[in-house]
Amino acid sequence: MALLQKLFQKALLTNLRAYSVNSLQKPPKILITGGLGQLGVECAKFLRQKYGQQNVILSDIIQPNLEVANDGPYIFADILDFKGLQKIVVDHRIEWLIHFSALLSAIGEQNVPLAVRVNIEGMHNVIELAKQYKLRIFVPSTIGAFGPDSPRNPTPNITVQRPRTIYGVSKVHAELLGEYYYHKFGLDFRCLRFPGVISSDPPGGGTTDYAIAIFHDVLRKGHYQCYLKPDTRLPMMHVRDALNALSEFLEAPNEILNRRCYNVTAMSFTPEELAEKMIKYVPDFKITYMPDARQEIADSWPQVFDDSEARRDWKWNPKVDLDNLVEIMIREVKEKIASNGF
Repeated sequence: MALLQKLFQKALLTNLRAYSVNSLQKPPKILITGGLGQLGVECAKFLRQKYGQQNVILSDIIQPNLEVANDGPYIFADILDFKGLQKIVVDHRIEWLIHFSALLSAIGEQNVPLAVRVNIEGMHNVIELAKQYKLRIFVPSTIGAFGPDSPRNPTPNITVQRPRTIYGVSKVHAELLGEYYYHKFGLDFRCLRFPGVISSDPPGGGTTDYAIAIFHDVLRKGHYQCYLKPDTRLPMMHVRDALNALSEFLEAPNEILNRRCYNVTAMSFTPEELAEKMIKYVPDFKITYMPDARQEIADSWPQVFDDSEARRDWKWNPKVDLDNLVEIMIREVKEKIASNGF
């Protein structure tokens, strides 16, 4: 029995090394699924600067705008079509797979059957694809993977989860399935639990997206009606920190990773605290509060995220704090409004 265990461990380590890509030798060929969502386009731009324009392929099931189409390779990819995904991996010699395709929390609650297909069946396809072709696969998770039974302040890396949205349930499923494939098959699976990610792009249907919508509404209309209570505290980070975390984690050697899934965050704040910081730039704006069904979701999520394990293992360190975030968002949303002509 001891001999069999040693042989299995040796085979697992050999297999894991085969999955790993040494980015110092050559840039990896990367496929991003769900590329037209909140993170995809910015992620492609960021990684193309590091690895070369032709080495990062953005994909989705809808037609991109001209700017996205001109920025680098873009292809059609349906995550529910396994053979189609196989063809893409073979034809483009893909080595890393970044799987962004998912219905977010609020949208998922409106169409649970579709969320199950996209978030769970789609995950089955990409993880089996990664196993078959020995890819390094990154799947984002979320603060929504925790639930009302989880400790909320702080929420540690390992604790009870039990989410109550289909989005959260699907992300816990992805975390556990990925860890199983790592231990069973040596798959180089990597996962970060992101907080609310804030960028100048329009909100995409997440519960934390009030922190994006407030900038667009205030700068366009002078007021914002918030769907959360003023004292609802949630973890957040700017998209720059999210992309830095993703890139650093993908490049981290397997030997230094004590987990396959890590919490990452940059700050925690409430709608009221965010509004107070914005007054410096827009002194006369108004904010009102009318909590809706998203309040119940937010009340089940972490208030403060403990990312000490990521800071310890692969030296994660965010750069954008709340003051920086407000300054960046005011500037970038103003530019976006001006360029769109409204």
